[in-house]
Amino acid sequence: MKHVTTENNNYELDFSTLPSPADTGDARVAIVHDWLTGMRGGEKVLEGLVDLLPRAQVFTLLHIPGSVSSKLEASRPKQSFIRFLPGVERHYRRYLPLFPIAVEQFDLDEFDLVISTSHCAVKSTVVPNRAFHLCYCHTPMRYAWDQFESYFGSQRVGRLANLGYRIAMNKLARWDASTANRVDQYIANSHYVATRISRYYDRMATVIYPPVNTTFYSPSDSRPDSYFLIVSALVPYKKIDVAIEACRLANVPLRIVGDGPELPRLQTLSEHNVEFMGTCSDIEIRDLYRGSLALLLPGEEDFGISPVESLACGRPVVALNKGGVTETVIDGETGILVNEPTAEALADGLNRATDINFDSTYIRQSSLRFSLERFYDEMRASITNSLS
Repeated sequence: MKHVTTENNNYELDFSTLPSPADTGDARVAIVHDWLTGMRGGEKVLEGLVDLLPRAQVFTLLHIPGSVSSKLEASRPKQSFIRFLPGVERHYRRYLPLFPIAVEQFDLDEFDLVISTSHCAVKSTVVPNRAFHLCYCHTPMRYAWDQFESYFGSQRVGRLANLGYRIAMNKLARWDASTANRVDQYIANSHYVATRISRYYDRMATVIYPPVNTTFYSPSDSRPDSYFLIVSALVPYKKIDVAIEACRLANVPLRIVGDGPELPRLQTLSEHNVEFMGTCSDIEIRDLYRGSLALLLPGEEDFGISPVESLACGRPVVALNKGGVTETVIDGETGILVNEPTAEALADGLNRATDINFDSTYIRQSSLRFSLERFYDEMRASITNSLS
């Protein structure tokens, strides 16, 4: 297995310019994030907020030093008691039942604006009465609402643990719903997530798509190689096992970038056509996008930043026709959308993608509506309105 790391520089992008900060006047601003254990889509949103609000204080349940970009490391996030729990760096998800307690112990009394970036618990942070709470919601927590079996099914954790987690997650879902009104305004990362917010929280949400650095992620002049690509955290709901089986059926090479608790199981399922790349730098990931036949997205995503990064590099996407990807990929033009969540259907999608001569210039153009500049402008306006 290839594993590429360089201390504190795994995820560095070359930003030629930074945005002008949001005008917050004398207001004191806090940004609250679930956890900092790696650079994924949520952390790229957090980076964008830190760009806009360079004087804001960042809070998080847990920060593993060296796991995120130097920009986020430099924000010096304040952590909860979760950081002191045994084995937390490898097994922090086991402490999910304690997250509500930890979130409610953040001391935010001195702040006038609190922005939570939440896919788990921090949307329920307690803010002072005078403060405005703006929540950028990546999704209502999946494991507590509609994806429990993917994370804590008995085949994964055993029957006894499954029962324990079921009790804990039912309680967590009730807490999550009961605290939905701690937020003054919700921002969703896609229309798909806005629907989930309405369903589970009974609240409306404005949609602001996450930022993608379409300047950094760009096409090259070289022809693509023969492999398909996955760039993903290796967690159950991503359905990487489906992609591995689909590539076996289609007899095509697959490269997988990422790490996570599913890695050992996925390695046992893989044959000679699968290469695990480990954690790669952004430059290496860009090169992998450019060289791929297409990016694979076998699971249901709330938005999915990696597909847009692939599009920005001029490469198509083969994905399940559900979730946020339906807002970013155009079937037959910028990729292939597969209607069934099976390896056989995905393999058919791979074959179709191989047969189509995609227009890389058009694919690239389709990604530009998700640019950093668009995110900065829309979030700056929301922040200004929150303080008016």
